[in-house]
Amino acid sequence: MNKVVVGLDEVGRGCIAGPVVAAAVILDDEKPIDGLMDSKKLTKKRREVLAQQIIESAKAWSIGRAEVAEIDEINILQASLLAMKRAFDGLDIKAGYAKVDGTFYPDIDLPGKCIKGGDNLVAEISTASIIAKVYRDEQMALLDVLYPGYGLSKHAGYPTPDHKMKLAQQGVISIYRQSFSPVRKLLP
Repeated sequence: MNKVVVGLDEVGRGCIAGPVVAAAVILDDEKPIDGLMDSKKLTKKRREVLAQQIIESAKAWSIGRAEVAEIDEINILQASLLAMKRAFDGLDIKAGYAKVDGTFYPDIDLPGKCIKGGDNLVAEISTASIIAKVYRDEQMALLDVLYPGYGLSKHAGYPTPDHKMKLAQQGVISIYRQSFSPVRKLLP
């Protein structure tokens, strides 16, 4: 029986811009990582340090994403599950069991369970949360360079008051999720 556990989590569901990103991580029991928790509870600097440790010490890890057009077409929940499936499919080690953050299980051919708040409780899920968040933040910083004036590096696409104000001033562009209310109400 394959006892290898993979942790899956996604980030960016509540954003109004950019992709939803998921990660799949298989940890090495011989190389424990201290200080793991939900990526949202860590400072940016601490997340980046932990992400590097995870990448260096995990047996396997993979990133999956679903793009804005997919989010608008199939909805954010289905896009999040699709990103998780893509992350899982990208692993080069076969897992025997999956632990997934939240209450919805992706379409993967593997037994497992959903764990609400798992990103704060389960090391495999915490590590997936951390590397997905660091990767997504880096992607949003790149989009900030391509599309200046929206402040994407600062808020990472989340609908902060400042972000919504800049969106209203600058206008909706292709990186925005048109199915999301703050964006939809600015469309012609």
